[in-house]
Amino acid sequence: MTYQDLLKETVGGSPSAAGAFLAIRRRDSLRGIQSNPDHHLWNNRGTWWCHFTLHRADYTAERIRVSLRTRELEVARLRRDELLGSLAR
Repeated sequence: MTYQDLLKETVGGSPSAAGAFLAIRRRDSLRGIQSNPDHHLWNNRGTWWCHFTLHRADYTAERIRVSLRTRELEVARLRRDELLGSLAR
């Protein structure tokens, strides 16, 4: 099962990434801002979820929440990275 399938199952359809971009934070080592390896992740009763905002070209935004279907933090980080990477393309 791909993470696009998880999106379809969770939010009822894959968000169209055409003309859309993710709201992300970037590491800025020059200013001393540290990145958070768990950004976009939260644990709900033992299961890790990914939460992010997709901004569309028509100036609308959609909050997306997807269960990563794991209790392991390292697995959740990998799945989050794969999911966000597939949407950023």
